[in-house]
Amino acid sequence: MSDTVLYELTEGLATVTLNRPDAMNALDTELKEALRDTLQQVARDPAVRAVLLTGNGRGFCVGQDLKEHVRRLNETEGGEALRTVHEHYNPIALAIATMPKPVVAAVNGAAAGAGAGFAFAADYRVVSEKASFTTAFAAIGLTADSGMSWTLPRLVGTSRATELLMFPRSVHADEARELGIANRVVAPEALAEEARTVARTLAEGPTAAYAAIKESLAYAADHTLAETLEKEAELQIRSGGTQDHRIAVDAFVAKERPRYVGH
Repeated sequence: MSDTVLYELTEGLATVTLNRPDAMNALDTELKEALRDTLQQVARDPAVRAVLLTGNGRGFCVGQDLKEHVRRLNETEGGEALRTVHEHYNPIALAIATMPKPVVAAVNGAAAGAGAGFAFAADYRVVSEKASFTTAFAAIGLTADSGMSWTLPRLVGTSRATELLMFPRSVHADEARELGIANRVVAPEALAEEARTVARTLAEGPTAAYAAIKESLAYAADHTLAETLEKEAELQIRSGGTQDHRIAVDAFVAKERPRYVGH
């Protein structure tokens, strides 16, 4: 595995760290391939019950490595350099958003372009007071990718998402919290512990129920109420058949804290 992505699995919590600190974790091909492959592996691994995604150094991820991108533009014709969207950005964003376990993004610094898109695709964002988000795409003559045209309106509304995409600017931590992008904003020195606490709590929770919650929210986004009610019923039957449901019910009756097993 490439050392541009660090991976650790401890007691059900998978920590995935982007590791190009000298480049603010800019996404070159090596990092994109490593991140894609790692996240897809994590999604399939039944031992993983929650994921913590973060960046090493001062930045979370500043998006595409533009030096590499310029080289690709000079070496190829047409939009060939943008094939990376199909090959890398789409599967990365999809892996985060559809992973059958919760994903927490610990945003330690600047998150721009696809880097912001990956953070938006997570289920929960713990953000450093020194962090910022920018869509970035229009500033270099591009449209949104990494799922941002789907995730950002769901976080801030269509009108505000349109503004942020057409007029890219840095959205700092406090504003990100006001807009609904950041779930928690903490001091930089507290970020690692706070994000790990959130992710650890989720790793100890009812994993299958979390997966069903993610699925139902995604489904409800573009289906009618009647269709969504049917989907909820289907997912509730599935959740009701899990061992974790029985554990939770028995613990409630016994007035004890449930100890979930993740299925």
